[in-house]
Formats: sequence, C-alpha cells, structure tokens
Amino acid sequence: MKRRVNSDLTLDDENLQIITDDHYPPITEGIASAEEQDIPAPRQIFSSGESNEVQLRRLGELMWVYIETMPSTAWPIAKNYIEASSMSIVTANPDTGIFIIEHSENLNLQLVIEHGIKEASTEIFLRSNKNLDGVGEDLDSTFIQTELEKIVQYFASSVSSFAGTSLAAQNLNDRKKAKIFNLNNQTMIELDLGFDRAWSAVSRALTAGNITSNDIDRDNGIFLVSYSAESEKSSWFSFLNFTDNENNDSLLLNEAAEFKIILTTKEGKTNILVKSLTGANEEAEQLISKINELLS
Repeated sequence: MKRRVNSDLTLDDENLQIITDDHYPPITEGIASAEEQDIPAPRQIFSSGESNEVQLRRLGELMWVYIETMPSTAWPIAKNYIEASSMSIVTANPDTGIFIIEHSENLNLQLVIEHGIKEASTEIFLRSNKNLDGVGEDLDSTFIQTELEKIVQYFASSVSSFAGTSLAAQNLNDRKKAKIFNLNNQTMIELDLGFDRAWSAVSRALTAGNITSNDIDRDNGIFLVSYSAESEKSSWFSFLNFTDNENNDSLLLNEAAEFKIILTTKEGKTNILVKSLTGANEEAEQLISKINELLS
C-alpha cells in the first residue's frame, strides 16, 4: 500500500488558525502542558441500591441477617467471611445457597443465603447441620445471635465497596419471596412466607410509610386503615410523599379513603389483598402498590 502526505491546508482568512489538541502529550519534565496528571479511579461496578443497609432481624426465636444487595453478590462476600474466620468450608452449593461450614471439631453449621422480600435484597440464616433424618442439636439463640452479629459487621464493612458477583449463584436472584399477580382484576401480593413473618413484614411496611392502623385483627389477618386529613401535612400525607407542589406526581388518596388489608395463608405462602371499604378501587390499587414498595 502506497502512502503520501497531503500538502498543508490553505485558509481563505489568514487570521484563522487550526488548533490541535494533543490529549496524549509526552511526559517531559519542565513542560507544563506535558506534566503528568492524576487519572481518576474507575467508578465501582457494584451498586446494590441507595443504602446498602445491613441489619440483624429477629422474630421470636427466628433470627436472620437482612442485606440490601443481590444474593449473587452476597454469596462471594459470605465465602470471603468464612475463609477469613477460624471456620472452614466443608461444601458450598451456590445452586441451593447453602454453605456447610465446620465451626469447631464437634459442630458443623449451615449458612443459608436466600433472596429477601424486597427487590435486590438478601437474607442469611444460620442453622444446625442436621443429617437426612433431621437428627442434630438445635442451636442456642445466644450462639446464633453472636455469630450473626459477626456476619453483620463483616457485611457492613464490605458490601458498599465490593465489586464482584458470583455467576454460579445467579439463580438465587430469581427466587424472590414476593410476587405480584392479578386475580379477578385485583392486584395481590404473594409472599413465600408463613403468616407470622408476613404479618411482621406488612406491619414494618406500614410503619415505614407512616401508615397508622386504626384497628388490627391478627387472628383473622386484617389491618383496618383509615385516613382523615386534618391538614395537608398530616402523617398519612408523608407516606404518600405529599408536597406543596401542585404539579407533583405524588400518590394522593381521597380524604375519606378507608381500606382493609387482608392476609391469608395457605401451604406456607401468604397472600396480601387490599379492599376499599368505600368502593375506591383505584385507590386500593395504589395502596397495595405502595405496600409492595415498602415490604422488606
């Protein structure tokens, strides 16, 4: 291939100049334009949401670690935690989300990683590694709390900066505990949880949204929620993200809106349904959407 260099360009206006920028000047000492410049660090690949929240939660004797990150990211962090501790990994199955770990010479444990209720969340449980016949000692609650607190501390210092994910554990991301479906033109939330945990999750969602239950019938799984707007700044407006901006897109319900939140459990799963006591079906749909957003 023949190459040739074209002649210089001739400009009609002699006052015009062709300015070229050399973005990669040679680093030459004493030449200001060629001084070495700091290169910013690359942005983190990983982001689990807005807060990377890590909590130790308890419901009766049940305790677990709640993390706002995907299970496929929690898996390698948990693996790093075990390897950095005095424990050792006996088996690791990313398909089931279970580590079998040797805690001591006479005690093996299961560290179980599951998808949480909230989108992009993980729950970690610690259990005794019982045999196929279910034989094995139950763990003392104090022991479980102590071990889970160690996991909370490790994740709290790691999850916000961790940039990895496990391809082998990607299937855990699809096993969500919360699903939304439509039945007879009515939206329902299905939680892959028993009644106690589902009730606790809904209660926590109502509290997080500043939604006050006027009456509760736990035996029948009912929250009765009524709103009376004493002022535009009342507590129920705060859950709707109400502002004084007339053009805002906030969720607004009628002042007389009254709702019944119903939980029904069957075969280990709990359905959540919202009914309007005043026939305000559209507002009921908006409310169940808000509850789904706040579930964790």
